[in-house]
Amino acid sequence: MWNWTLPAWAGRLPDGRTYNTCPSAGVCAQACYARNGTYRWPVVKARHEANLTMILDDLPTWTTQMIAELAAPRFQGGWVRIHDSGDFFSDPYLNSWLHIARQRPNTTFYCYTKEIDRFRRLVEPNPPHNFLWVYSYGGRQDHTLNPNIDRVADVFPDNEAIAAAGWHSQDTSDLLAVLGPRLVGIPANRIPHVLKKLAGRTFREWQHDVDTERQALHRRRQFRLIHGENHGPEQAAA
Repeated sequence: MWNWTLPAWAGRLPDGRTYNTCPSAGVCAQACYARNGTYRWPVVKARHEANLTMILDDLPTWTTQMIAELAAPRFQGGWVRIHDSGDFFSDPYLNSWLHIARQRPNTTFYCYTKEIDRFRRLVEPNPPHNFLWVYSYGGRQDHTLNPNIDRVADVFPDNEAIAAAGWHSQDTSDLLAVLGPRLVGIPANRIPHVLKKLAGRTFREWQHDVDTERQALHRRRQFRLIHGENHGPEQAAA
């Protein structure tokens, strides 16, 4: 299995440009394994940033180079995971990967993504036969997922929690995320501060809690605004 990756979430390139490779990230940004450990080593971070720089500077040339490299015999009949870090941050970038997949039909590409709206528009109507994906919970578009229809992945506290929920772990092989049963369970990385934030929940449950709290805060603000408009500034200030 081969891998293509980008820097995780948001940051600043050495040339000063800022980026966000995971624009639909939600709670996952607080627990992302790719923002910890070896991913933070300077040499690793520099390589990921170099990948992103190529894409931002000249997407057509990067696409052509990817197609050329994937012609090598070692990729024939092989698998490429797109992003163990980062996501499909723009329409042109996702379209480039779809073009690459169509140009290299003997290689199978797969990915996790939280860019649900982008995939609904650009991928689902006519996906390449060798381009497989799973939608992952923990993002700002979770509410658009239907676990009764969509192939979905959720992060659980451990394998026991996955089994108790009736989901299916991909722990023995990551390819089970796209080849196994539709409800994909991923055991959480044993990073202490991540487990503390997870607090026994799944990413889906955690994101739901955050969304519910945010909606309640919005309703309180709306109420205060209406209260102030209806009853005058004195009561609004009170």
